[in-house]
Amino acid sequence: MPLNIEGKTYYTAIEVAKIVGVSRQTFWRWRHAERVPSGRRYRDQQLLFTEDELQVIKQYAHRLEPLGSTSGRIRHYELETK
Repeated sequence: MPLNIEGKTYYTAIEVAKIVGVSRQTFWRWRHAERVPSGRRYRDQQLLFTEDELQVIKQYAHRLEPLGSTSGRIRHYELETK
């Protein structure tokens, strides 16, 4: 359940991972690779994220990237299925 601190809504790291549909470990890797906001500590314990940060994380989690035509995996798979 999101926390309300001084009129602002915050989500825990576990809630964010659940909302965007990834494991805690994946979310942790994204944070440490600086691909998503790192959040802020609350009372030196809980890691919290604002609604704006949650939206940025959602966008990153659900991004679509074009696949290059030089992808060896696809060509290899196509050869195996023929």
